[in-house]
Amino acid sequence: MYRMTDEEFEAAIEAAIDAMPQQFLDALQNVAIVWEEEPNAYHLGYDEDEWDTEEPLDDANENDGDEASGAETCEEAEGESLPDDLLGLFDGLSLVERAGSYDDDIPDVITVFKGPHERCFDSREEIVEEVGKTIIHELGHYFGLTEEQLAAMGYE
Repeated sequence: MYRMTDEEFEAAIEAAIDAMPQQFLDALQNVAIVWEEEPNAYHLGYDEDEWDTEEPLDDANENDGDEASGAETCEEAEGESLPDDLLGLFDGLSLVERAGSYDDDIPDVITVFKGPHERCFDSREEIVEEVGKTIIHELGHYFGLTEEQLAAMGYE
């Protein structure tokens, strides 16, 4: 497991955004891209009363809760089953779902999770690459792509 400083992780996110084609960036409307250390109950699709916040997230932590939609996990990135290792999440309405009646007061949010990236990947280079893939995956959900479509494009 490789640990990044917060500044390194922020730089990886900025580099991923800077590497995006301008046409995609121009198409983003009211979308915030943020990062958090770990996913919380909301991100993982749990009700607050179902979630034990005292239990640390690690490779051995198993649960059967539904993951939030628009999420990429280590399982998808690595082919292993690590259900609490949510790499990223799109929380909002895709462009397809907006269809004319969208109130853009609150931005849609793409969240990238630092801890799971560190647990899933063994080097700085791998983390930086996967942060980029995670952002593209979540932007795919913003543009209305399904998990199957993203997988077909190589962004599982």
